[in-house]
Amino acid sequence: MFDLDGTLTDPVEGITRCIQYALGRFNKVIPPWEQLTWCIGPPLKASFAQLLDTSDQKSLDQALTHYRKRFSEKGLFENALYPGVVSALDELRTAGFKLFLATSKPRVFARQILDYFKMTPYFHRVYGSELDGRLSDKGALIAHIIHEESLDPTATVMVGDRVYDIEGGKENNVMTAAVAYGYGTRDEINTANPDVVFESIADLTRTLLPHNFDECHLRW
Repeated sequence: MFDLDGTLTDPVEGITRCIQYALGRFNKVIPPWEQLTWCIGPPLKASFAQLLDTSDQKSLDQALTHYRKRFSEKGLFENALYPGVVSALDELRTAGFKLFLATSKPRVFARQILDYFKMTPYFHRVYGSELDGRLSDKGALIAHIIHEESLDPTATVMVGDRVYDIEGGKENNVMTAAVAYGYGTRDEINTANPDVVFESIADLTRTLLPHNFDECHLRW
């Protein structure tokens, strides 16, 4: 299972610009993009609750609507692949691994991003949240995937860059791999205590490819 933002693609430009756009509709002081990178990973509604300092559901829904308006038109394409991602997915798929996307981003947007970067053929299925908020929690999403695909948790790995990916994996007794190049800080990753940390996606691929498979048994 692969997370999307901060793991396969770097979405910083699109996400931060869309958050700025949404905050502007509320006449809020708009932070510079560097102060919004913490919003990459967790469910957006929770991030807007902090940014707007409110728990009012109507306001939070309005913020999401503004965000999604710009994101659907521009933001999802203000994005970049991390180096080596496509070749890594190709090698893993060729080696016989079943690959699933597991993102808190709405599935409708995740599909478009995979199509845009020509990654869709590498995945057996794409899973994400729904626009009404269902499955935005990473633990619930992973549980849903395990159930839908009849997966064996002991032979499943959740790969992501944030604490939510690691905690979600641990909640479901799957192995966890953190990538160090995304938006989770070293302290965040160390506190989450994943089974393994990879500096690059190429390191992940080298570990999982068949010549190393007998040694790791998906248990690092």
